[in-house]
Amino acid sequence: MSADGTSLPRLAIRQFLFSLRRPARILVAVSGGSDSTGLLLLLDEAVKAASNPEISLCAATVDHALRAGSAEEAREIAALCASLGIPHSVRIWQGEKPKTGIMAAAREARYGLLAEAAEALGADLIVTGHTFDDQRETLEMRGMRTEQVSSGIADAVLFDRRFWILRPLLFSTRAYIRAFLRERGVGWIDDPSNEDEKYERVRVRRQPPADAAAETDIRATWEERLALSSRAADWLDRHFMLHGGLLGQVAPDGLREDRAVLDYALGRLTAVFGGQPFVPGRGQMERILAFAAGGKPGRMTAGRVVFDLRRDGLYLARESRGILPLVLRPGEAGVWDGRFYVWNGLTTSIEAEAATPRAPSFLCLSQESSAPKSLGAKGTLRFVESVIAQTRGGWIPVTSTGMRESMQHLPKAAWKRAIASAPALSSEGAYLAPESSRSIDLTPYFAPFDRFLTRFDFIFADRLSAVFATAPYAGLPLRSIDGKTI
Repeated sequence: MSADGTSLPRLAIRQFLFSLRRPARILVAVSGGSDSTGLLLLLDEAVKAASNPEISLCAATVDHALRAGSAEEAREIAALCASLGIPHSVRIWQGEKPKTGIMAAAREARYGLLAEAAEALGADLIVTGHTFDDQRETLEMRGMRTEQVSSGIADAVLFDRRFWILRPLLFSTRAYIRAFLRERGVGWIDDPSNEDEKYERVRVRRQPPADAAAETDIRATWEERLALSSRAADWLDRHFMLHGGLLGQVAPDGLREDRAVLDYALGRLTAVFGGQPFVPGRGQMERILAFAAGGKPGRMTAGRVVFDLRRDGLYLARESRGILPLVLRPGEAGVWDGRFYVWNGLTTSIEAEAATPRAPSFLCLSQESSAPKSLGAKGTLRFVESVIAQTRGGWIPVTSTGMRESMQHLPKAAWKRAIASAPALSSEGAYLAPESSRSIDLTPYFAPFDRFLTRFDFIFADRLSAVFATAPYAGLPLRSIDGKTI
């Protein structure tokens, strides 16, 4: 470690390569700035020095097409990669750009295009050039919005359930990386947006850095977050049940658990059942926790979720308001209501909408059951362990393995509310017949996890996948972190 507590770039890269599971093909995201250019050259130097055929590099540049000269810059990066013998791809952000929220939209587009490049180049993982300077700026910005301790930028994020994005220089400073580039006689591109003070990060960057002694010990914060994720996953095993893939239930004992665990678990369950990418804000979470711990039966709504507190626990279901239809053309895929991934394998367009009492939803009964196919049909509450869902892996149970009681023991109002939140599929004005439904891929979607999942939340999210009987998340492509075997 260096005197100011950051790792030297060459050492950071050697440790990163040592930590990788092998064989590994790494896609380097290169924008042409000093951080990503330094990352590319550091990795190239280390891989060639080690002469390890089990590790190879490829690279990609995303041209956001937001300013003149970006295409020429992409060509310069391509030339640099060619000189190093590294396969390179340029991906262009096509289409009309939003007039507001451009930075967030560009980030979303960038990672999608990088994933496409990784797939095309046969990469196993993606690396980006985020530095300790980026980390400091992020902590500063989040500190201005909340008094809660932030985990900052994660060192590993799973994107779209497909590719892990790793940041090997997250504890190296930009000054060290630029010193390395000067040593190699390599220049870099300065993006004009990095000087535009209309962006918050630029304004924060120009402020004097905080006292190093007062900065968050980010590694300790990460360890605490990982431990909390693990404890919350155990809480799921002991206290949470899923009924019919739509209705969650927290046992009474689970509501008396440690407040930090309950805050973490209920916040993320609220986001999942509400189809929201983020947990509720602090104010909403205080209301939810106070209601859950109050012990007085009743209902409240927060984060698009109805919380129904009864003697046998707390029930969670999507509220019926604001559920918008989703239309998909043949071959198209999308996320309905932030809760279900849908792919249309038919030759006609389909529409997913909230179920009605007479609409067959995505849920149906196993062949052994003689009960009617429609969830709204009389006798629905007599279903026992027979609810199954069509997913990308076929027809599988979505009732949690811990549930053995009959649906008739569930509160009628809570179960009906859950049913009303199920997706019903139709085509050309008619609900799909069972044989047509088999051409539709539909699986639960976890809005706070399935697009961007940090390694801090991985344990909880993966346990939740088991509860919903969906495929597990891809494991980290690392055999160790900070020298510790995982």
